[in-house]
Amino acid sequence: MKLKNLFVITAAALAAAPALADINVGVIASMTGPAAALGAETRKAVSLFPATVGGEKVNFILLDDTTDPTAAVKNARKLISEDKVDAILGPNLISTATAMADVANAEKVPMISVAPLDVSGDKRGFVFRSEPSADLMVQRVVADMLANGVKTVGFIGFSDSWGEVLHKALTKAAEGKITIVASERYGRADPSVQAQALKVISAKPDAVFVGASGTPAAMPQITLRERGFKGRIYQSHGVTSKEFLRVGGKNVEGALIPVGPVLVAEQLPDSHPSKKSAVAFVQTLEAKYGADSRSTFAGASWDAWLLLQNAITGAQKAKIKAGTPEFRAALRDGIEKTSKLVGTNGVYTMGPNDHAGYDASAIVLIKVENNHWKLVK
Repeated sequence: MKLKNLFVITAAALAAAPALADINVGVIASMTGPAAALGAETRKAVSLFPATVGGEKVNFILLDDTTDPTAAVKNARKLISEDKVDAILGPNLISTATAMADVANAEKVPMISVAPLDVSGDKRGFVFRSEPSADLMVQRVVADMLANGVKTVGFIGFSDSWGEVLHKALTKAAEGKITIVASERYGRADPSVQAQALKVISAKPDAVFVGASGTPAAMPQITLRERGFKGRIYQSHGVTSKEFLRVGGKNVEGALIPVGPVLVAEQLPDSHPSKKSAVAFVQTLEAKYGADSRSTFAGASWDAWLLLQNAITGAQKAKIKAGTPEFRAALRDGIEKTSKLVGTNGVYTMGPNDHAGYDASAIVLIKVENNHWKLVK
């Protein structure tokens, strides 16, 4: 009788619990094309993602968008229609992320971008990001310029959406404080910026801000230094990979860059909220990929996973089965309810009106010193 009762209780418990199902997560990154250096960092982070969450297997499907918005959209549609993903992480660029966001919202699949795309107003929906906005980063740049007596600045940036975002951020942050005396643009794949650099130098700015990302961002600084510019040169947070240091060599020495804390994890004061998380991530990453293999892009990709993993755990507690519209909706709601999640690059608190949720106090300024990253403040 006792065995029979035990069987009935066990059977009832099993019936009440949802059957375990694989969780499918799509990852889209620029692994080829002009932004390949960024996609390589996302791939590193993905290799560290766990195989299971709460006893359920997680399958990661990594696709290359070739640094092309059309390919990014095609990949997103494939992940949703063929691979039946529960969420998408990535991509690396605003242009590809903006194109993908419409698909994610239309199909009601949560997406966490590692590019700082606009997630305001009706663009929010199912779309989030783990990367701080350009406005926050450039504000940190302008604060340092003011502290060091910079009164005029020149701009050399990409002739695409990222370059435009950074130019607008600089214009906004510098208004009434610093005069922009020259603005020049170039393509990611351009072989030279000689003409642009000479025009900027002729304007005699106190400093230059390079509005670019990846290895192509090294070219303006190399050219400026070779042409004799002695002023301060600032780069965006889009350059923080080992490849940028390799390509730039001695000419990127002294570059000043606003970043999330993961890049200088060990140099952070113990009071920094992300120090413990950032150090642990860096140690794991470098154990696999070698010394100095860290980057803010790998950190942002890891933080995107932390945001999603937290939401997955919440959906599992609510006993919602993976692979269903209800699960995807639960993930979206769970990400939006994120509160004080400590990542490698900062602390995240999302909300109905904030799908970025990044605490600006985590941003630090670094410089390139002896081909390494050095904390300034």
